[in-house]
Amino acid sequence: MSSNATRTQAAPDPIASDLIGSGVEGGVGDQIRAWWQRVRGGDMGALPAIGGLVVLGALFSILSPFFLTERNFANLLNQAATLVVLGMALVFVLLLGEIDLSAGVTGGVGMALFVVLNAQFGVPWPLALIIGFGFGFLTGALIGFFVARVGIPSFVVTLGLFLGFQGLALVIIGPGGLFRLEVPEIIALQNGNLPVWGGWVMLVIMLAISAGTSFWDRARRTRAGVPNRALSMVWIKLAAIAVIGGVVVYVLNQNRGQSVVEVAGVPIVVPVVLVILWIGTFLLDRTKFGRYIYAIGGNAVAARRSGVKVRWIKWWAFVICSSLAVFSALLSVARVGSVDATVGRDIVLSGVAAAVVGGVSLFGGKGRLMHAAIGALVIATITNGLGLLNLPAGINLLVTGGVLILAATVDALSRVRSGGART
Repeated sequence: MSSNATRTQAAPDPIASDLIGSGVEGGVGDQIRAWWQRVRGGDMGALPAIGGLVVLGALFSILSPFFLTERNFANLLNQAATLVVLGMALVFVLLLGEIDLSAGVTGGVGMALFVVLNAQFGVPWPLALIIGFGFGFLTGALIGFFVARVGIPSFVVTLGLFLGFQGLALVIIGPGGLFRLEVPEIIALQNGNLPVWGGWVMLVIMLAISAGTSFWDRARRTRAGVPNRALSMVWIKLAAIAVIGGVVVYVLNQNRGQSVVEVAGVPIVVPVVLVILWIGTFLLDRTKFGRYIYAIGGNAVAARRSGVKVRWIKWWAFVICSSLAVFSALLSVARVGSVDATVGRDIVLSGVAAAVVGGVSLFGGKGRLMHAAIGALVIATITNGLGLLNLPAGINLLVTGGVLILAATVDALSRVRSGGART
C-alpha cells in the first residue's frame, strides 16, 4: 500500500501524464455550471463569434433573399475554405504568443513554384506540388530558426519575409504575369462536389470518428485513474453532430443549378477542410506537442524550467503554420483557376483576424482550431453578405476591421478579468 501511495505521489502513471485535462468533469449540470463560471470569469471562447455568426445570418437573410439559398450556402463554404485553413495555420503560432506575417505570401510563392514548374517546365504536377509544399516547410524552418535559436522577434522576421517573398513571387511569375492552373484534380477541390450519397457517407464517417475518439479518450482516462465526464455528454455531442451535419448535407444535396444540368452535393473542399481540422485538433488536444504549445503560450519561462524543449516546439509550430499556409493558397488557386504574383499578399491579416475573432488570444495560450474556423466563417459571411447587397469593397473592409477591433478588445478585457495583467 505504501508503494502504491509513493507511486501516485512521486511518479504519476505515464498514461495520465499524457492526458490533457478536459476541464471540470461530471454530468451535464456540472458542465453547464463550469461553462458559466468560465464565461463570468472572462473566458468566453468562441461564444462571441458564434453569436455574431447567428446575428449576421439573420441580418443578411432579411436584407437579401439570396443569402439563405442552397447555391449561396455552397458558395459561402467554398469562399471560406481558404481563410479557414489559413486561420487554423496561424493558430499554431498565435498560441505561442508569436505571429507569422509571411504566411500568405509563403503560400503564394509555393503555388507560384507549383504552377510554373508544371505549366512552363513540364514537371509532373504531383512532384511540382511536393516542391511547393517543400518551400513552405523550409520557410517555416527558417522562421523557426531565427525566432527560436537566434532570438529575433517573429514580427520582425516574418515582416521581412513578407516583403522579400513578394519580390520572389515577381521573379518567379514575372511582372503582370499569370499562369493558368491546368490540373483537373486540383481544380476539383474548389469546383467539384461529392455525389449525393457521398455527403451522407461523410456524415456517417464523422460520427464514427467522433464516437471512436470520445470512447478512446474515456478508456485512456479510466486506465489512468482520471475522472471522466458523464457518458451522456458523448451522446449529446454525437446527437449535435448528427442533427447539424444532417441539415447541412440535406441542404447541399438540393439542386442548385441554374440550367438543365443538375448541381448538387457537398463541395469536395468541405471534407478536406474537416480532415485538416480533425488532425490539427487531435495534435493540439491529445499529444504532448499540443500540451507544450499551450504551456509555452501560457508561460514560456515556466515551461522551459519544467523541461519543455521550447526551441523545438516553436520550430515545429512555424513549420506547421507555413506548410498549412501553402495548402490554403492551393485552395485559393484552385478556386480562381490561375496564379499571379499577388497570391497571398492580402489574406494573412484576414487570417489573423479570423483567429482573433473566433476567440484565439493574441497573448498566447488560449484558443482552438475550431475557434479560428468559426472566426473565418464570420469574416466570410460578412464578405458574402455585403457582396449580395452590392455594397462597395470599402464597406467590407470597414466592417471587418471593426469586428476585429471588437474581438481584440474582448480578448484583452477577458484576459484582465481572468487575472492577467494589463500591459
